[in-house]
Amino acid sequence: MGAGQLAGMNHVGMQATEDSQPIHRVFVNGFWMDRTDVTNEQFAKFVNATGYLTVAERQPRAEDFPGAPPENLIAGGVVFRRPAHPVTLNNHFQWWTYVKGANWRHPTGPASSLKGREKYPVVQIAYEDAEAYARWAGKRLPTEAEWEFAARGGLTGKLYAWGDEFRPGGKWMANTHQGRFPDEDTAEDGYDGISPVAKYPPNSYGLYDISGNVWQWTSDWYRPDYYAQLATSGGVSRNPTGPANPYDPAEPSERKKAQRGGSFLCTDQYCSRYMVGTRGKGEVSTGTNHLGFRCVVTPKQWQAAREKTKAVAASMLSKGAKS
Repeated sequence: MGAGQLAGMNHVGMQATEDSQPIHRVFVNGFWMDRTDVTNEQFAKFVNATGYLTVAERQPRAEDFPGAPPENLIAGGVVFRRPAHPVTLNNHFQWWTYVKGANWRHPTGPASSLKGREKYPVVQIAYEDAEAYARWAGKRLPTEAEWEFAARGGLTGKLYAWGDEFRPGGKWMANTHQGRFPDEDTAEDGYDGISPVAKYPPNSYGLYDISGNVWQWTSDWYRPDYYAQLATSGGVSRNPTGPANPYDPAEPSERKKAQRGGSFLCTDQYCSRYMVGTRGKGEVSTGTNHLGFRCVVTPKQWQAAREKTKAVAASMLSKGAKS
């Protein structure tokens, strides 16, 4: 588990690899994982069944943002906005902005919608939103170790989820960014921005979009030194579930979870984290238009869900017979 430093990769594109080191040995118990990220239509079923309101749809509370003017406390989400001209890459506020009214129903703002995007991954999802969906579905979010085990598809030590070549035989394997980041995406991989799920080949375990398209939440708190902690303990770490507390030296006051997989914005010019061993991070209450999730379930949970479904069906049949 993890990623080593690669000769020839520029520092900007590989800026996050130190927290992916050292490579260490991990064992995880068996589990099932969703073949794709949760889609808009799947998330809509959850919302329709429960009436759930996502974090991006709730008005921010003044106590959570001391000093913020009342007029700024309006529900919304973080959205990528392409600059109109080339910019330096040392200030991400040149392409990320808070948009009032952006949420999972309106991923890039009030004027956007999900029409024709039922099969796209749901985005603008905060961590608690992903957890709520997983509980409703009888599942949970993967640990970071489970995520990487599944993403590798049995190809231990490979650079990407599909092998060591980014484009084997010239074929695009994931939705990433081509052209000049962040102001130009040439869409050579077929999509300018986000794509529907399962448009690129699956990995060896049958999982689609495990790299690129949208980032995916994991259940582990984020610490840049966690892999070093595991390696120092020696031997094989069994079913690690992350550090007890989060810590990001860049933003010590923020509570962050580990994110994996990269997105349609990843490029070796700035963020090459479509590489399977690399890591991302995100503040738990923040959603963006390039962040989604997928779920896992253990065999025991799977069996329990099946038994519950059978019981509900039997009850409905019984009531129908009596009426």
